[in-house]
Formats: sequence, structure tokens, C-alpha cells
Amino acid sequence: MPAFANEWYPRNMYQQGSEEFKHHVAVYGPQNKFGYKDFIPMFKAEKFNADEWVVLFKKAGAKYVVPVAEHHDGFAMYKTTLSKWNASEMGPHRDVIGELAEATRRQGLIFGLSSHRIEHWWFMNGGRKFDSDVNDPKYEDFYGPAREENETMSPEYMNDWLLRCTELVNRYQPQLFWFDWWIGQPALDPYKKSFAAYYYNKGIEWNKGVVINYKLEDFPEGIAVLDLERGKLGAIRNMPWQTDDAIGNKSWGYTVDNTFKTAQYVITNLADIVSKNGNLLLNIGPRPDGTITDEDKNVLLGVGKWLDVNGEAIYATRTWKIFGEGPTQSASGSFADQKVPFTALDIRFTATGDTLYAIALGIPTRATIIKSLSSKSGNGTILNIEMVGSSEKLRWSQKENGLIIQPLKNYPSENAVAYRIAFKK
Repeated sequence: MPAFANEWYPRNMYQQGSEEFKHHVAVYGPQNKFGYKDFIPMFKAEKFNADEWVVLFKKAGAKYVVPVAEHHDGFAMYKTTLSKWNASEMGPHRDVIGELAEATRRQGLIFGLSSHRIEHWWFMNGGRKFDSDVNDPKYEDFYGPAREENETMSPEYMNDWLLRCTELVNRYQPQLFWFDWWIGQPALDPYKKSFAAYYYNKGIEWNKGVVINYKLEDFPEGIAVLDLERGKLGAIRNMPWQTDDAIGNKSWGYTVDNTFKTAQYVITNLADIVSKNGNLLLNIGPRPDGTITDEDKNVLLGVGKWLDVNGEAIYATRTWKIFGEGPTQSASGSFADQKVPFTALDIRFTATGDTLYAIALGIPTRATIIKSLSSKSGNGTILNIEMVGSSEKLRWSQKENGLIIQPLKNYPSENAVAYRIAFKK
């Protein structure tokens, strides 16, 4: 709602000396007169249309949709019996998560959701240190506990977390449940285990696949799917994994001065991630009236246009023997943007059955040489190569120094191209 800095505004507006603190006092007044709660009546989402959102996501090529059910601020975007501080009873007076769940399923996509509730233990604690509405007992049920990060959570708080999570499962039947990093607190282990058991048993009851996303080492290997925020892996991981990234560079939520990634960035990084056995969960930051920015829309539609042509090299594919080759070093780890852009010399491999796809992460203007597919590589003798999305015949040769593919005059898509390769059996 304030559209300033980033999605941590609710915390930082109570951090004395921060830019958010200064901005808040200058624009809205002191925090004992206008606190975070006072944004709620201003948040109306009057133009929010869940069906329009999901139609856009489908055009973008998305196969699953994962809205934030509750962020660190403690305001639930869904109808809950456990707190009056929710979008169904305040602000928009709409069950935003419920509407998105229905719209997602109408479009034949998979519905998931995320919960950041556990971070609320400490998120608003800056307001305890000066005269602010965080200290007003009337709002304890919203701002509280507002404790310190080094304090062990109370059993009451952790039980409330478990109840909120299971309520989300029961009410919306998400097939993906995404957690942020702070569920790694040791005290939460038994509650976390109880949730995983409950959720996976519900998946069996629904006869649907369900999955938990986690960060760092917050779940044991093989129990849930690893997620890396604003980063990725530098190599193939045998177990499935996921990148969560935002089109916006400065903020996950809407701000007036955000900058945005290009469709080129998203497409080439998607191919890089998939070649390493990963998925991409891509974030947008809608305005408080419920509309999506043109910048977000344009990137989404650009990605969708590319996937319309090249989706067979992405969807339902698996890793090959290696993820790829090329001169550009891949970023690796959390919070590791791909600062050096990929080029047409960078190749990523995916496979489906006996078909190998080689994706050039740019538009070739000269011969593409793929060293990993040379006649000496031992990776097989090539029978045929086609450009995905084009009927134009390719000129190619398999030499000792590599597979050499001559450039085309016209390519079927922008940003990157995919070659479909068949081997002699």
C-alpha cells in the first residue's frame, strides 16, 4: 500500500533511522498516530479480478500459481477463523486466496500458496522500542508477539502457526505449500513434522500430488523440495529443486520506483534452471487496487510467447548427461542474480525420451558449435536436427571439434532458440 522501498516496509517503518521510518513520518505522520494497521482501510483491491490474473498467467506459460496467503506482516489474504486481521473482514473484504484458487483451477492450472507466518514472531519488534501503536494492547493480536529473533518461540505461537497452516490446507487444498527460511528454528521441528505428516496424508486423501517448498536445510533431503530465493544452482541436482525470483528487482511487492527484469533474462534463466532439474516460480507485484503493472505484464507475455514456440524443450523434460556448455559462468546459490547475461554461445540441454534439446541462450548470428556433441564425444551419432518451431531445413555437420549448426536467416522466436536432436539407435 505505501509503495515505498520494498515488501519489508511494515517492519522498517518501525526501525528508527531507516529510510522507511523517515518516509513514513514525513508522509503519514508519527507511528503512534498512523501505524501499519492504518493502511488496511486504504487497501481496497477494487479492481482485482482473479480470472483476469490467471488468464494472464496461463498466457505466460505458467503451470502452477502460488499466491502469498500471509506475509511477515501478519495480515492474512484469506478467510480465516484464527484472526480478524484478514482481507475477507477488512480492506478488500474479499477472500483473495479463495478467489485465486477457484480461478486457477478453472484454467486447469495447479494451485499452491505460501505462508510467511512464522517470521511474524519478530517482524514488528522495532515498534516496541519507541512510542508506536505496536505497543497499544488493542492491536496486540495483529502486531504481536513482536519479540526478538534470538528468543525461542512460545508453544502457543508455534501451535497457532500449525493451526493456520492446517486451516489453509483444509480450506484451499493447495498442491504446493511454500515456506520461507525461518521455519528452520529448532523449536519448530515437532510442529513442522506434524504439518508435513498432515499435509502429505491429505494429499493421499485427495488423490493428488502435493509438495512442500523449503529453504536452506529446513527439511531433510527427500522430504520436500528445495527452493532458492533470487538465485539458482550451478550444476544438476538429482532431486527436484526450484528458484523463486521476482520480475521486480528492488521489491517483491509494488513500489513506484521498482525496476524490472527483461523477458530475455527470465527466458534464458528458465532454460538454465530447467537444464539442472529445477523449476522457476516467478513473482509479480500487483498494485493495491488489484491491477498488475504493464512492466510485469509485458515480461509475462514475452515469456509466454517464447514458450508457445519452445515449450516442448521445457515442459515435462528431464536433465541430460550434462546441463550445458558455453563461456558464460552461471550464477550459483541464493541471492545470486545472473549478472553476466547469457549469449547464443551458451547452450543448455534438456531431454524427453530419446529426444535431446539444445537451447541456445541467444539468437545465433554465426555457426553454433556444440562441443559436447562432437563425433569424438561418445554421446552418439546424430541422425537429424530440427529447429523447434520452424520447418526451415538446417545445415549441420558432426565433426571432431563439435556439432556445427549453420545460422538461419529467420528464427521462429526471439531471445533464445531450441534445437531438436535425434540420434541413431
